[in-house]
Amino acid sequence: MAAETAPAARRGRRPMSDRRRALQRLEISRAAIRLFREHGVAGTSGEQIADAVGLSARTFWRWFRTKESCVEPVLSLSTDAFTACLARWPAGRSLEEHLLTDFPEHDDGGPDDGELVLAVVRMSRDELALRAIWLVVQERAEPVLAGILAERLGRDVGDIEVRVQAAALNAALRIATEDIAAVTADGHEPPVDDLTARLSTAVRAATHGVAASPPA
Repeated sequence: MAAETAPAARRGRRPMSDRRRALQRLEISRAAIRLFREHGVAGTSGEQIADAVGLSARTFWRWFRTKESCVEPVLSLSTDAFTACLARWPAGRSLEEHLLTDFPEHDDGGPDDGELVLAVVRMSRDELALRAIWLVVQERAEPVLAGILAERLGRDVGDIEVRVQAAALNAALRIATEDIAAVTADGHEPPVDDLTARLSTAVRAATHGVAASPPA
């Protein structure tokens, strides 16, 4: 089914601050995912999403090109959390150890944002438009990961080994998230330590220990 798209945008409205706009987009994203989860993507319209957050349809379509693109702000929370965690990785400590302790301690999203991310990942198995957005969000994180690794290793961000390792870490995040989405699909919620351990295992497999414990 073709993605629902926005009508032509109108001009003349004064833009809000970047922070307020980001928060509003995140609120819309959360509402959209809840509606998709309850009614399905095909059974949810852009107008219903707008109504759920008290916006006019015109404002909604000015911010989102398609109703499916609403999931992007919430999905970005996952990749942003991972890159922020990597940036806090202290010298002399393995990345796996760092993930196990740091990742659970820096959950700055809403109380159910993690579950909303997993809900989108589950739906993306059947909804190609959601799958495309999930993969685009992952792709955007890769240059950020490469920059962090390059600084960490004292190498150029364009170094092919740095780029390959960044791609491997990015793939590890995607696969671990999809794995967690699958094991929690029936409503079973494993301990946070178990979920973090899955991410750590994926990272270890992706990097094969390369730069796992850089010099202090």
